[in-house]
Amino acid sequence: MLQNIYKDTKDSMQKSLNALQRDFTTLRSNRVSVSLLDNIRIDYYGTLTPLSQVATILIQDSNTIIITPWEKPLTKNIEKAIQEANIGVNPNTNADSVKLFFPPMTSEQRKEIAKQARTMGEKTKVAIRNVRQDSNNAIKKLEKDKTITIDESKKSIDEIQKITDEYNKKIESMVKAKEEEILKI
Repeated sequence: MLQNIYKDTKDSMQKSLNALQRDFTTLRSNRVSVSLLDNIRIDYYGTLTPLSQVATILIQDSNTIIITPWEKPLTKNIEKAIQEANIGVNPNTNADSVKLFFPPMTSEQRKEIAKQARTMGEKTKVAIRNVRQDSNNAIKKLEKDKTITIDESKKSIDEIQKITDEYNKKIESMVKAKEEEILKI
C-alpha cells in the first residue's frame, strides 16, 4: 500500500520533470530550433492545427528557419499565425515558403530567457510540492483509518520528503544546465 504511494509519487514527479524538459525546448538558445514553433497553430480549413502538421519545417543555418506549406494557400495563414505568436521575428514570405530570420541574441535577451528558465523551474518545484502534499495526505488518511501505525506514517512521510528532495535536485541541475546553454556565447 505504501509502496504504491511511493511509486505514484515518483511517477507524478517524473511527469513534472518531463513537462519541464518539454518547456525548455521552447526557449531559444544559441541555435534556433524547430521546437520554437511547437505552440503555433494554423487555421486549416476551420481547425486549429499544429504548424508541423501542415508544413515542412527546416533549419537552414543557426539563425534561419524555412517553413514550406504542403498547400500553397496556407502560406498567408502561416505568416499570420507566426506574427500573432510573437516569437520575436517577422516572417518573410515568398510564393512557396516562409522564412524566419532570427537575429543573434543580445546579452539582455539571454538573461531574460535564462530568467524564464528559472521561472519554469520554480513552477515545476511547486508542482512537485503539490504531489508531495497529496502523498502525505494519502499517508495521513491511512493512519487515520488505522491501516498503518503512527511510526509507519512518520517513516513514510520522511520517505516522501526524500523523494521530493531528490526531484528538486534534478530540477536544479536541469535549470542550471539550461541557463549555461542559454548564456553561452
